[in-house]
Amino acid sequence: MQDLFDTVAKDTPPEAPRPLADRIRPRTLEEVIGQDEVLGPEGPLGAMLASGSLSSLILWGPPGVGKTTIARLLADRTDLTFVQISAIFSGVPELKKVFDAAKLRRSQGRGTLLFVDEIHRFNKAQQDSFLPHMEDGTILLVGATTENPSFELNAAVLSRSQVIVLTRLTLADLERLAQRAEHEVGRPLPLTPEAREALLEMADGDGRALLNLVEQVMAWKLDRPLDVKALGQRLMRRAAKYDKSGDEHYNLISALHKSVRGSDPDAALYWFGRMLEGGEDPRYLARRITRMAVEDIGLADPEAQTHCLHAWETYERLGSPEGELALAQALVYLALAPKSNAGYVAYKMARDLARKTGSEPPPKHILNAPTKMMKEQGYGAGYAYDHDAEDAFSGQNYFPEGVKRPVLYQPVERGFERELKKRVEWFAKLREKRGG
Repeated sequence: MQDLFDTVAKDTPPEAPRPLADRIRPRTLEEVIGQDEVLGPEGPLGAMLASGSLSSLILWGPPGVGKTTIARLLADRTDLTFVQISAIFSGVPELKKVFDAAKLRRSQGRGTLLFVDEIHRFNKAQQDSFLPHMEDGTILLVGATTENPSFELNAAVLSRSQVIVLTRLTLADLERLAQRAEHEVGRPLPLTPEAREALLEMADGDGRALLNLVEQVMAWKLDRPLDVKALGQRLMRRAAKYDKSGDEHYNLISALHKSVRGSDPDAALYWFGRMLEGGEDPRYLARRITRMAVEDIGLADPEAQTHCLHAWETYERLGSPEGELALAQALVYLALAPKSNAGYVAYKMARDLARKTGSEPPPKHILNAPTKMMKEQGYGAGYAYDHDAEDAFSGQNYFPEGVKRPVLYQPVERGFERELKKRVEWFAKLREKRGG
């Protein structure tokens, strides 16, 4: 993973060509763009530096927001030796060499800031190897990750570190970065205002990506500024950041689900489109959409689940992209349907009660008695056949004798559940009247 400002190799001669990103790399933390919330005086890193006490850190954020740069500048600010490794290319032998060098450095009175890029790619044993060296002060660990640390990093490493969340760059941040690049190059970008905005959007919050795009545009020999159409013909829009097995996958499906639950069809369609554009499997979305119908709409609209299953079947018959429209229409239906999680809540309560009372037998009067011995034991004795009772309802108790009758299903006053609520209340009155 490349970060916003990667340095050139130490043995690169001064006259060698240098990428634009390296030429405008910040020299101080104050020059870092877009991370004021963590670097400012009231931010976590700003406060640490002001107090002169820097702890081990996990820098969590998307690519191109300055993780490597911040780590390097922290080493400069604290007068620590900066050592960088990547979890992609390092194993146990490399780690041992790094730790041995840090121990030697410490014996000479100098500390080490060890920056580990893609730290989430280390396995548990490799992550555990950092612990003794973090605890005795041999290294100050700064790890960088694009994945959620709470899922990918050992609890022991996290307990000894502070997680710093870095955010994607805004359009305003990217504009400041573009202006810095123009100052370095000595001329403005040859783009119309609309094309300039389109270029910033192409970077999709990634500063390194923007500087690469700027470098390409600056290299073109143009006699007039390019408009949006001409820029689009020369540059391909970056693919949206989306890892079907990573954080974005879970973040976006969460956004989709909550948009449906919040009865917002426009937002639901937007997140649905984002996931499809990112390459998500429509079958996964069909399954999750059907789950939304069961969990968040339930019996408030029994047709919702049917709509989802029909949309799923339509997709299987038509495939992509035509079948995706059926899924989109199902999403709109769900978003606008009356909402109820009464069935879902009742199901979870029933499972919880079943775990607590799992050894209680059913009452004998509702057990069959196919043998003489079972009849003698009282199986089936006193059972009231509901169809023979008034209103086809006997009001008998069907819970174990040692379990107090709970109220699990509580329908809401919305959609079809309004009718079910009337039925529940009617049966409850009859049950109370008949002593069940």
